[in-house]
Amino acid sequence: MRRALVIAPNWIGDALMAQPLFARLVKLHPRIAIDAVAPSWVAPVLERMPEIRDVYATDLAHGKLQMLRRWQLASDLRDVGYDAAYVLPNSLKSALIPWLAGIPLRIGYTGESRYGVLNVRHANPRKDARPPMVGHYAALAYTPGAKVPEDLPLPRLDTDLNEASRVSARFNLDTRVPLLVFCPGAEYGPAKRWPPEHFASLAQMVGQSFPYTQIVALGSPKDAPLAQAIAEKAPNVRNLCGQTALGEACALISRANAVVTNDSGLMHVAAALRRPLVAVYGSTDPRHTPPLSELAKVQWLHLECSPCFQRECPLGHLNCLKQLSAEQVFGDLRGMLLAQR
Repeated sequence: MRRALVIAPNWIGDALMAQPLFARLVKLHPRIAIDAVAPSWVAPVLERMPEIRDVYATDLAHGKLQMLRRWQLASDLRDVGYDAAYVLPNSLKSALIPWLAGIPLRIGYTGESRYGVLNVRHANPRKDARPPMVGHYAALAYTPGAKVPEDLPLPRLDTDLNEASRVSARFNLDTRVPLLVFCPGAEYGPAKRWPPEHFASLAQMVGQSFPYTQIVALGSPKDAPLAQAIAEKAPNVRNLCGQTALGEACALISRANAVVTNDSGLMHVAAALRRPLVAVYGSTDPRHTPPLSELAKVQWLHLECSPCFQRECPLGHLNCLKQLSAEQVFGDLRGMLLAQR
């Protein structure tokens, strides 16, 4: 195999958990060149993976077929001469591009009954027997049903110190003092978002114990109201949500002394950039999608009702996050900041 195309997931975290697949492909086929098709909001993460050569950033909308656009992209890819395609999302439409491009091997999970468009199909795992996502994706490097090695590498992103310095200068951040990053958002829904008042209490504790620490909140424009609510109670927090492109957020996280984050795409970015981080879990399960880093700490109450995997609390109380106190998170965070003094 000389050239492979990856149809990347639509979520940042999933794209990062797919990186061990790319690393395994390089190990199995040392001369392989891997390109990726990725949504524009995920592409900057793929571009920072050492195994990926080129990224085709698309404007394909989530949940829409856009057949003409897929056919046009497939026509462009046909001339490249890919030997194989790895289709990571489970949807039928995600498998159309490599099929239309005439790529000989089209590999993925059966997903939405993709019997015609995939010709190397892995069986969909039962929901109660799903492996961690890293192993789920890495299995695609092997024949269906084969045992996946346990020594999979952790996801890693390349760091560009010059880019980090440029982005810090753009936002007038002092590179001589510690930087703490808050990631208060989670695209999935409110049941994954630690309350803003808890983030604010944590910021106040940091301000008292580590007064020279800069704190910035990063995320999408949708997260800006959450960060604003934090900043109103904790003026030492600077709201940059919606002001950075994903690549710029990656650059700032790469120089952070620590990160406090919900279970989100930026959590996986921080883990892949090897930053100390505290990950806060509510409705989801850190055993299935953990921050893959030896520098990560997980805070999860694991109440009787958690994980429920719901976007909003089905019981209406959100105790899995409300009862997780700022003091508990500060216990982990304090050690991280002290270790870097």
